[in-house]
Amino acid sequence: MKGDINMIKVLVNGICGKMGNEVAKLISEREDMKLIGGLDPQTNTNLPFHISSNIHSLPEIPNVIIDFSTPESTISLLPYCICQSIPLVIATTGFTQEQQDTIINASLQIPIFQSSNMSYQISLISQLIAELSLKLPEANIEIVETHHNQKKDSPSGTALLLADSINHANSYGYTYELNRMQKREKRNPKEIGFSSIRGGNIVGEHSIFFFSPYETLEVKHTAHSRVIFAEGAIKAAKFLLNQKAGYYTMKNLM
Repeated sequence: MKGDINMIKVLVNGICGKMGNEVAKLISEREDMKLIGGLDPQTNTNLPFHISSNIHSLPEIPNVIIDFSTPESTISLLPYCICQSIPLVIATTGFTQEQQDTIINASLQIPIFQSSNMSYQISLISQLIAELSLKLPEANIEIVETHHNQKKDSPSGTALLLADSINHANSYGYTYELNRMQKREKRNPKEIGFSSIRGGNIVGEHSIFFFSPYETLEVKHTAHSRVIFAEGAIKAAKFLLNQKAGYYTMKNLM
């Protein structure tokens, strides 16, 4: 095993959450990384990691931070990252536009990698459906996503990521329909509709439908394990260490 001097020191923000814990376990198994601990409001746990609710009380300064927390926690971490020149991988979702603007501004000073979904296959699908939308310009597009009953944001960040890839390819000609309950009108042909299902312990499932008059095309991705997201975040962290200040996404990693 390599000595500590050659190892990448990683801090996980939101380490007590399902994804944070998954990332921590994978890092602990690697020879090229050292988990120096994590941040989480819940510090009274039996997890074998150094956990603190205050980043200034950590024993070491990390080389990179992986963030699977909450929007508020992510934003509060940015001044520390800027002060210490620490690259930040953001896998948290549910940011407001104001919070997202804060992240973009911070990327002018430090390298920031952000993705609503760290899966390589989701990145491939986002490219695929963008191309399909150009070949099926008359199709009605709907996105249906299913997640576990503990997920707070709706629609999922991944569903929005997928819709954004379509919208970008079409010069932002689509609007997003998030709630049809209050509407009593025909479907706008240039809208992307979202449906969210919450229940059980579903890791994540996304279906993109292209409805034409006489046929329907469905593109579907199912995540069977949270490991794929943890592995993606670790790859992003290694990638980010060699980058200058800027804003990076899965497109850069691919």
